Amino acid sequence: MVQPSPGAASGEPEQQALFGWSDIAATPDAQPAFRDSPEARRMLDVREVYAEPAALDSPHGRQIMARLPGARVTEVASHWGIPSLHGNDGNTARWVRIKTGTLVLGVKHTLRTRPNGRSADWIAPGPSNGCAMACAYCYVPRRKGYANPITLFTNIEAIVAHVRRHVRAQGPKTEPNQCDPQAWVYDIGENGDCSVDALVCDNTADLVAAFRGMPTAKASFATKFVNPDLLALDPQGRTRVRFSLMPADDARLLDIRTSPIDGRIAAAADFLDAGYEVHFNLSPVILRPGWQRDWADLLAHLDDVLPTRVKQQAAAEIIMLTHNRSLHEVNLGWHPRAEEVLWQPAAQETKRSQNGALNVRYSRDIERQSLEHLRQLIVTHAPWLRVRYAF
Repeated sequence: MVQPSPGAASGEPEQQALFGWSDIAATPDAQPAFRDSPEARRMLDVREVYAEPAALDSPHGRQIMARLPGARVTEVASHWGIPSLHGNDGNTARWVRIKTGTLVLGVKHTLRTRPNGRSADWIAPGPSNGCAMACAYCYVPRRKGYANPITLFTNIEAIVAHVRRHVRAQGPKTEPNQCDPQAWVYDIGENGDCSVDALVCDNTADLVAAFRGMPTAKASFATKFVNPDLLALDPQGRTRVRFSLMPADDARLLDIRTSPIDGRIAAAADFLDAGYEVHFNLSPVILRPGWQRDWADLLAHLDDVLPTRVKQQAAAEIIMLTHNRSLHEVNLGWHPRAEEVLWQPAAQETKRSQNGALNVRYSRDIERQSLEHLRQLIVTHAPWLRVRYAF
């Protein structure tokens, strides 16, 4: 379990500040990759690898393993069925340690692009599943059980080829929608964080490069981690980065092991200048005493510090909290303070989500009123921030 900082309340995991921008000295020549830095190793320091044989034997698998000298390798029949990880409730107390030091390599056999219509037009086959960060509300662990380190899929060539075929089959986008007025938008990071994946593999770089050559389509991924290595990928406007934001107090409690909120905001101009489209996810919105005040402060801060060029192209998604009873039970084992704000039975009701999972969300009336209030806060404090969709 992560040890609390001296100033943290008892039982609250510490949100590690991964790096301060002022501590990264610019060099006139080639800058060392961030993935090799001590700050990156605080996020992901792989000591143990579980791998399907086909993943190990692939070119990308060999490339990944070459970056992990000394890691212990255990071959497994399936990346989904690892008894020491999945379904082992003894791993709850090791939640963060497993995310830091364990990596799974697999082959993605089912390549399917699904329609979405909310954040993106399409959900592309993801290059990963799971994450080294430990956000207490993350939905991905619900299906794995008790441990959720990164699983990287090494057949990235097949994933890219599938996406290219799908994009070609769509032809040009003829009608604008909330996803984008001109391009078909493909979410490439539904079940992981592409910025963190880039610390140990080239899957993100390969996808960014692929979309660079697709004039009718655009990649999109949400992230809570600022990885400066992505600034060198030259997306040429064909990749949208969505920095997830919430009030700093919520992030300190719930966004465990992520880049601090101020760091995500500070990165927006750098990513825009590097050729990305930069949007924001106001996500998840957690209802608790004082939430309106803290969101107003965050929006006012955005208005104060973001340069005009970021504001002119920015848009936002608002995503209310979705929770799950199984995840609630897991969280009680490693981070019970999070559940004091996430689990609110008096305000929540059961709902079957789009993917078929049985989850809990704020009741319909509470959610409607809260969304209306947050929209008004945006109009008041950040009127330039267009809301693409709210859910």
